[in-house]
Amino acid sequence: MIKVHKGPLRKLVGVGLSLLMSCSSGVTTENKVLITILKVVDGDTVDIDINGNTERVRLIGVNTPETKHPTKPIECFGPEASAYLTQLLPKGTHVRIERDIEARDRYGRMLLYLYRESDNLFINLDLVLRGYGTPMSIEPNTFHHIDFVHAAALAETTNVGLWQACR
Repeated sequence: MIKVHKGPLRKLVGVGLSLLMSCSSGVTTENKVLITILKVVDGDTVDIDINGNTERVRLIGVNTPETKHPTKPIECFGPEASAYLTQLLPKGTHVRIERDIEARDRYGRMLLYLYRESDNLFINLDLVLRGYGTPMSIEPNTFHHIDFVHAAALAETTNVGLWQACR
């Protein structure tokens, strides 16, 4: 949890949290697809069920420290990022999805923005705002890039998450 007790940073945190809650995916409810979290793979990757089909999803716009890379060691704050995403999206959580331009990465994973259905929390942005990840912009999937950059600046300024633990 971000704790800011006084001054202009308190206002910035409030703006950041408002931003998290106000993002809209533009998905219509007329053709609603039931999407459920099956498991969190690591801090920026999840497996989802879309109408009975399992898909691996790489969250767009955020990069969390490695925990399961085949050739890299576990990075600072990686286990915490994975644990936080697991807390946000336990198995069975319903999410709403938003695509950008490219639907899949070179590994075949779906590239998505995720919103927790129960409260419309923008998961990708929340990870950056709370310091569990940093912005990662890969063209052409850059629709929310500026939001991620602002969230990271706020996380760094308030010294939360990896900004505090990994300096």
